Formats: sequence, structure tokens, C-alpha cells
Amino acid sequence: MSTEAAHKTQQREVRVSREQLPLSCPLPEEEIWNLHPRVYLPIEKTGEAVCPYCGTRYILTD
Repeated sequence: MSTEAAHKTQQREVRVSREQLPLSCPLPEEEIWNLHPRVYLPIEKTGEAVCPYCGTRYILTD
């Protein structure tokens, strides 16, 4: 399995509520010492956003 294929299988999906906006990845409660730089994701209009660094898919639940 290629590195790219392995990365795609490790992608995760996270459900967030409007109370958690503005949305950033990594989320504030995650330990950031071993993660990528914080990036804010526009999720309000479409209800979904994907982090350009780690590929985490966020879904707005309400």
C-alpha cells in the first residue's frame, strides 16, 4: 500500500455543532504538540469541511 493510500484510510470524520464554531483543526481540546498548525475551516455554508493538512472531514450536525 502506498503512503498516500495509507493516509486516506486513516482519515477520520468528526461531527461538530454550531456551538463549536468557529471551527478549527486541530480542535481546541486536542493535544497540539504532535499535530499540524491550526487552520480555521469554513463550514457554515455547506455543512462540511475537510482539513487541508490531515484530511479530517468535519460535518455540521445542526
